Amino acid sequence: MDMRIVLTNDDGIEAPGLLAARRALEEVGEVITIAPDRNRSGVGRSITFGTELHVEERRMADGGVGYACSGTPVDCVRLVALGMVDGFRPDIVVSGINHGENLGDDITYSGTVAGALEAIVIGVPGIAVSLSTGRPWHGADGREELHFEPVARFTARLAELALEGLPPGRILNVNAPNLPEEELRGARVTRLGRRFYQDELIEVRDENGRVGYNIYNNPPGHHDEEGTDFAALKDRQISVTPVHLDLTDTAGLEELESWDIGRLVVR
Repeated sequence: MDMRIVLTNDDGIEAPGLLAARRALEEVGEVITIAPDRNRSGVGRSITFGTELHVEERRMADGGVGYACSGTPVDCVRLVALGMVDGFRPDIVVSGINHGENLGDDITYSGTVAGALEAIVIGVPGIAVSLSTGRPWHGADGREELHFEPVARFTARLAELALEGLPPGRILNVNAPNLPEEELRGARVTRLGRRFYQDELIEVRDENGRVGYNIYNNPPGHHDEEGTDFAALKDRQISVTPVHLDLTDTAGLEELESWDIGRLVVR
């Protein structure tokens, strides 16, 4: 039986990367495409509460049907998991294909990765997929050719493997260089690399003299280390990194126990 796939993203329902993913995934399963109705990049695991979510059918660029949601990528996945589409119980969640990389420490900011992480919450495998374009997408401008199809086909094949063999509580974070298929040098399993940030606090004033601050103004760098997702892209390979939600510092538990924090409670 074909797998049942929830497809979402954080670039919005009109993003070409979402369309490329849907087309490839439809070759291996039944796909429900639900994505934010506008760009929601950088929202992380944000959810919408205190207000209703609105969903409407939307024709995608090739005439296929998707759903545009007023919420976040996490909201999108949760809607389907809770039964928004009658009779559809997801087997796997795919989030992407993002316009821009999600590598190293940056993945905690990513709405794309958050959509896949919600798969852990609902008890199914998840895959986050990104294309290293060097810039986020805020509408097509035609200045750069984007090679979504190679990583879309790779993701469809990877989804079949993940459904059979990915251990519970994990997702796969996939990043691909923006290259045609004949220029790719394969794929490899990686660990997350490490970023370093070079932002500056810049004061700006609007036409009314109101002070604001620009704090995200320099692209982050990264440490050059073998075995990382950064290294794979440099070598023209697709990186696949296993990620989980267990944030407990297990190695630090013993050290913290030595602090005898119980004595801090004053009776």
